[in-house]
Amino acid sequence: MALRIALVEPYFGGSHRAWAEGYARHSDNEAVIVSLPAVFWKWRMQGGHVLLAEQLEKAVADGGPFDLVVATSMTNVPALLGQARHVLGSIPVVLYMHENQLTYPLSPLDREDLTYSMINWTSMAASDLVLFNSQFHHDAWFDALPEFLGRFPDERHSHLIDVVAARSGVLPVGVDLEPLDEVPRWQRPRPLVLWNQRWEYDKGPADFAAAIASLLGSGVAFDVALAGERYGEEPAEFTAMRTTLGDRLVHDAYEDAGSYRELLRSADVVVSTARQEFFGIAVTEAIYAGAFPLLPNRVVYPERIPAAHHGRCLYSDGDDLAAKLEWAVTHRNEAASIATALRPAMAECDWSVLAPTYDELLAGLID
Repeated sequence: MALRIALVEPYFGGSHRAWAEGYARHSDNEAVIVSLPAVFWKWRMQGGHVLLAEQLEKAVADGGPFDLVVATSMTNVPALLGQARHVLGSIPVVLYMHENQLTYPLSPLDREDLTYSMINWTSMAASDLVLFNSQFHHDAWFDALPEFLGRFPDERHSHLIDVVAARSGVLPVGVDLEPLDEVPRWQRPRPLVLWNQRWEYDKGPADFAAAIASLLGSGVAFDVALAGERYGEEPAEFTAMRTTLGDRLVHDAYEDAGSYRELLRSADVVVSTARQEFFGIAVTEAIYAGAFPLLPNRVVYPERIPAAHHGRCLYSDGDDLAAKLEWAVTHRNEAASIATALRPAMAECDWSVLAPTYDELLAGLID
C-alpha cells in the first residue's frame, strides 16, 4: 500500500529542490512537499519549523494524516515535531543529510558558529532513521562528532553517538539522468572544458582559474564553458579569466534545464576543484552525459569514481590537475573512452534505479 509522506525541505532550491521533486515524481508513494524558499539558510534552520508546521497542518486538513516524515538537513527536527505534534503524532521521522554544518568548510568571511551543527545533531537524535548521501559524508560526520560534543561544559550527549550511528545509513541522491539520453551527443571543433559547480568558496573557483591559466600557457587548443549557480559577487579570478580566455569562453551563463543538457552533451572534460563535496550531482550529470572527469583525490570523489580509473581521473594538487587537464584535451578519444566506461556507475544514481530503493526502505519503518 502506498504511503503518504511529508517531504519537508526548508531550503527548496538547487539540488535540494531537484532531489525532493525527483523523489516525489518517481516514487510509488504519495510524497507531499512541504517547503520554504531557498534563501537565508541560517534563518531557515533556526525559524523555518514554525511555518513548515503550519503547512503540515494544512496538508493534513486537506489530504488526511501522514504515515511518515522525511525531513532534510536544514530542518530543525525537534522544533518541527514540537510545533506540529497535534497533526503528526508519533509517526516515524527520517532525516536525509544532504550536507552538514559541522564539517562544511568556512570561507575567510565566515566565523564559527556551533548553533547550526547542534541543530544537525539534535535533529539526528530526534529521528528514527538518519540517511547520509555518501559513505564519505557519514564517516566525516561521525569522525568529527566526538570532538564537537566535547566542546560543551557537561552532559555532552556522548552516550547517544553510538545509538544514532546504529540507526544511520547511506542512501545516494537520486538524479534525473534519463532526460540526457534524449539529447544527441556532439563534438565541438575544439575540446570543451566545463565548470558546472556553484560559484562559491567551497567549490574552489580560484583553483579552477589557475588550472585554466596553466592550460593557456601550454598553447593547446580548447574552449571553456562556465555554468553553475551564481551567488552574489563573483570570484575575482573568474572576472580575470574572461579577459584571458577571449573567444575561448564559449558559454558563460546558468541555463535552463534544456540548454544545460545540450551543454553537458557537448562537454569533453568536467573539472571539480571542490574543497567539500558530499555527493556531486553536477559531476554525476556531466559524466553520464559523456564528459571525462578531473576531480580532487579527496572528499567524496574516491568513493564515486571506480578504483580502476582513479589514476587518470583524480588529481592530488594543482600541478597534477594542470598536467591531467592538458592530457585530457590532447587525448580526446582516450578521455572519451574513460567517460563511457564510467557511465554505468553514474547510471546507478538515476531515479529509475533509486526510487524503488527509497520506497522499500521507508516502507520498512511502518509497522
